[in-house]
Amino acid sequence: DPRTDFLAGASRNCPRCDLSGLNFKRHDLTGADLSGANLKDANLHDAKLAGARLAGAELSGANLNKASLIRADLSGATLRGALLYAANLDQAIITGADLSEALMGTARLTRSNLAHAKLTDVDLRKGRLAEADLSGANLAGAALDFAFLRGAQLAGATLVEVRLIGTELIEAVLTGADLTEADALGANLRGADLSRAKLTRANLLKANLYETKLDNATFGDTTMPDGTTR
Repeated sequence: DPRTDFLAGASRNCPRCDLSGLNFKRHDLTGADLSGANLKDANLHDAKLAGARLAGAELSGANLNKASLIRADLSGATLRGALLYAANLDQAIITGADLSEALMGTARLTRSNLAHAKLTDVDLRKGRLAEADLSGANLAGAALDFAFLRGAQLAGATLVEVRLIGTELIEAVLTGADLTEADALGANLRGADLSRAKLTRANLLKANLYETKLDNATFGDTTMPDGTTR
């Protein structure tokens, strides 16, 4: 029985197992196969999950604060309302995952692949997302205040009503992104590509737009860096 072996520590593999609500705090699950497993409301605080396979797993409400998920596969996983404060997801595969309303303040996602992920209303304040791939992702209502997204790929992303206050987006690619009503007060967009982006009613007051590409961007009641409206 894979579940019995897993709970006894005899195995790190338990694909499609029901592990909901269980306590794995600080467990070493490096490289574990938990694909499709039910880990809803599980406690994985400070657990070692580097390289773990969690594709399609159910992790809604799970506590993953400070967990190590470096290079983990979370593609198609559900993490609605999960706790990921200070978690390390560098180079993780999170494509198509649902992280809506997850609490991810100060989390690391350097060079992670979040293409087409659902990140609505997520808290990623002070997150580290340098060179992360967020193309086509839905970040409507997300909080990314003072996050680090240098060189991040956000082409075609939905950023409606997103908070980007003081966010670093140097050389980020936001072509075709929807930033309607986004609050980018004081954001650093130097060298970013906002070609064809929608900036209707966005707040760019005090933002750094030096060498920013704005070809064919859409403006309408947009507050520009100098306080004028365009």
